[in-house]
Amino acid sequence: MSESFKEALAVVPLVAILRGITPEEVIAVGDVLVASGFRIIEVPLTSPDAMRSIAMLSDHLGPATIVGAGTVRRVEQLDELVAAGGTLMVTPHADTKLIRAAVDRNLATLPGVATPTEAFAAIDAGADALKVFPSDIIPPSTLAALRTVIGPDVPLIPTGGIQPETMDRYLVAGASGFGLGTALYRPGDSVAHVQKMARSFVTNLIAAYA
Repeated sequence: MSESFKEALAVVPLVAILRGITPEEVIAVGDVLVASGFRIIEVPLTSPDAMRSIAMLSDHLGPATIVGAGTVRRVEQLDELVAAGGTLMVTPHADTKLIRAAVDRNLATLPGVATPTEAFAAIDAGADALKVFPSDIIPPSTLAALRTVIGPDVPLIPTGGIQPETMDRYLVAGASGFGLGTALYRPGDSVAHVQKMARSFVTNLIAAYA
């Protein structure tokens, strides 16, 4: 696993997914996330001028924060990501060619999986962690079964529909952290609202580990 990505997961195992964010607001949102404890931020490539936002965040927040691209689907997007200073590739699917290409570029990799077949294919391709997606149709019992066959070493990151009050059930089932989307940030949300939700997630995560 990428050591910097591993270290960031160890600090606060939450991935902030800023789908739809614009370059004009990304620095202010990034600052409140980091102030709340987040160390991993994803800007999906479906967002307006996503690579610019990634470059701005990477430059502003520095190497202590992992900044990456989500919804990556093509190998050529990886070169743009590296040029923007990003260090993490997130995908909604288990494309082994894309995973291997990201590993070759020294990017941390978080591919989306929903089945054991996808999970083991991603692991064999070099994935650092697995985005269990969409978790709103993958209950904790299914995650527990996936954890049983995968073993303890590969981080499992449920993503999709996670709320502050649902994290504890997934942690008991074997989750290693969470990808947080619209419950954390929606386009148009104020910085104050994002800060409130970020603190709620971190507070509930600490309580769940206690």
